[in-house]
Amino acid sequence: MNSVYITGMGKFLPGSPVSNDEMEDYLGKIGGKPSKTKRLILEKNQIRYRYYAMDKEQKSLYTNAEMASLAIRDALERNGNVADHDIGFLATGTTRGDVLLPGFASMVHAESGLPVMEIASHSGLCAGGMHALKNAYLHIKSGEHEVAISCASEFLSREFKHTKYEAQGIHGSSRVPFDTDFLRFMLSDGAGAAILQNTPSSVGQSLRIEWIDNKSYANKYDVCMYSGMSKEDGNQSWLDYSSIHEAADHGVLNLKQDVRLVNEITKVGVIRFLELVEEGRFDPKAIDWMVCHYSSHVFKEEIFRLLELGGVTIPEEKWFTNLYTKGNTGSASIYIMLEEMLNSGQLSEGEQVLCVVPESGRFQTSVMLLTVLGSSSESTHVTQ
Repeated sequence: MNSVYITGMGKFLPGSPVSNDEMEDYLGKIGGKPSKTKRLILEKNQIRYRYYAMDKEQKSLYTNAEMASLAIRDALERNGNVADHDIGFLATGTTRGDVLLPGFASMVHAESGLPVMEIASHSGLCAGGMHALKNAYLHIKSGEHEVAISCASEFLSREFKHTKYEAQGIHGSSRVPFDTDFLRFMLSDGAGAAILQNTPSSVGQSLRIEWIDNKSYANKYDVCMYSGMSKEDGNQSWLDYSSIHEAADHGVLNLKQDVRLVNEITKVGVIRFLELVEEGRFDPKAIDWMVCHYSSHVFKEEIFRLLELGGVTIPEEKWFTNLYTKGNTGSASIYIMLEEMLNSGQLSEGEQVLCVVPESGRFQTSVMLLTVLGSSSESTHVTQ
């Protein structure tokens, strides 16, 4: 079995950073009234800036597939040693593609202009990017391909246009419920991509993938973050309504978070973390960087508390996130964090990087262990 290396990472963040005060300039004010819950949500997540792929007139500036393609091109430019014709496999992850069909990977493949190759689409929520990464990892490890690309992209802001809610009969003149308004001030847009090879890069740094562990707990939990179903109507699918208009009118197509369940995500993630320690998969004391995709600052505090209860401590100075300045970009977040780390020169040879991605959809956890190879001083590319 081959060793697998991440030899290049790229990102694409649309437009300029959007501050908290500007958010409703882009998303719009529902019924012309500012959100009453926005301040509370932002106090908890502590996100200061994020990016939107639409303008203040709520017109899309890019497609989701285009953003993914731009992140791929950024990764290829930074790598420098991989030509388009070298790539044999493309795996993508996203929460919602631009179209219902075909799959997101088909649209990204076409947009990127890459040659004929094998592709795979992964849909879902935050873990979708890790699912794509593991698929690419296994293709390289098995020898099926020598070079693969994994990417994840999110265009979530257009889910939250004020006009969509105003057109829904279920809300009428009243405000949208908290489970819907909550996500309007949590999620943002962006894309990331990774190049995977069976040899490390000859220039700059590479990240050797030691293992990737994905676990679903859907058999133990109800749906927590969702779209296309109604808990109020007995978990009825949007396809079972008499028409798409009726489903939309009932708010079934809205992206929602069951805030009564969402705190369970920290417990699920920490339990799997401690299990991996018990299984001897990694030594917490040997971890140099903890890269955890927590969607809100409040979850970080809870993770710290639960880890300490489990007898494990990873000092805060070892934790890395850019949530507060890049926003929560769902499945793309882990790529955007690793891109910043790899391309900013802050990693040292031999360091171990542990990546953790919890997902609240119906609860799953992805964990990945990386080892840094090469010196950052050899790199010819610096992050913008």
